[in-house]
Amino acid sequence: MKVILPVAGKGTRLRPHTFTKPKSLVRVAGKTVLQHVIDGLAKVDVEEYIIITDKNGNIIKQFVDEHYPNIKVTYVTQTELLGPAHAVSLASPRIQDGDDVLVVFNDTLFVTDLTRIHILCRDLDGLIYSKEVEDYKRFGVNVMKDGVIVDMVEKPDQPVSKLAQVGLYYLKNGRQFMDYINKAIQSDLRTKGEFYLPEVFKLMIKDGLKLGAPEIEEWLDCGKPETLLETNRYLLERATGNHIFIEGCVIIPPVSIHPSAEVKHSVIGPYVSIAENCKINESIIRNSVINPNSILHNVMLDESLIGDAVELAGQSQRMNIGDNSVIDLSGRN
Repeated sequence: MKVILPVAGKGTRLRPHTFTKPKSLVRVAGKTVLQHVIDGLAKVDVEEYIIITDKNGNIIKQFVDEHYPNIKVTYVTQTELLGPAHAVSLASPRIQDGDDVLVVFNDTLFVTDLTRIHILCRDLDGLIYSKEVEDYKRFGVNVMKDGVIVDMVEKPDQPVSKLAQVGLYYLKNGRQFMDYINKAIQSDLRTKGEFYLPEVFKLMIKDGLKLGAPEIEEWLDCGKPETLLETNRYLLERATGNHIFIEGCVIIPPVSIHPSAEVKHSVIGPYVSIAENCKINESIIRNSVINPNSILHNVMLDESLIGDAVELAGQSQRMNIGDNSVIDLSGRN
């Protein structure tokens, strides 16, 4: 299997954090989003990862080389941001006859058993992983008949379906899939000026291909600060090793504290992720994500995202601070 990971989006909803890093390297529950995705594929026999990047591709490559030196990765740069289907199409030269393909978009994390792909797809041509939602008007949904997708509707006004697409796709014939993407692009099938995969799948359905819509167990959004914190809580609750003892501190699980972090005279938790090389002293922190190399002194934080290499001293606040910031709220001259 070949896995296509489009990571070229700007991540505007996560600014200021994505001014200085790709959104796939934003952290949640002790790992980057990209690490959660790759680790979630550990039980799948992946021949090659094809990562679609933008101008920040060197940052992604450096990170993957450091953390996953033993996986085969090809990097492709998307110079024009023309939509998700266009991003996936750039993997076409790497997809040969006989290749099956898994496409994973990293705005969201998923909980599902991917080892069952071949069983679920035995009598089908592909799988559009889905999740039933109540707020169907926000999503692209699958219209089903006899276990097969017969139509797709983007943000429907009426409840034609509540089965939302989650950004995880499997195609049994990867080369054929790429040909359909190229056909959609050549036919200029755009939505709001960009190329999206549902238009590709509609062409496949029209030609008689059968696509299923298996439901995932959980759909975890990492696309904006408030949902990132919700995902942080969910993952920490289900992680192992989140009961930590630090002398002189009160640790309220679940938390994730990197072994290299120095935490003194503080109350940490619940639902706190502290990355490597952080220094935290005389602080109270709950429901927050603290990124690497940050220094916090005498602060009270709740529902906060603190970027890389931030220096913060002061009093009780709610924060969303980007990388390399220096903030002093102590009132001292």
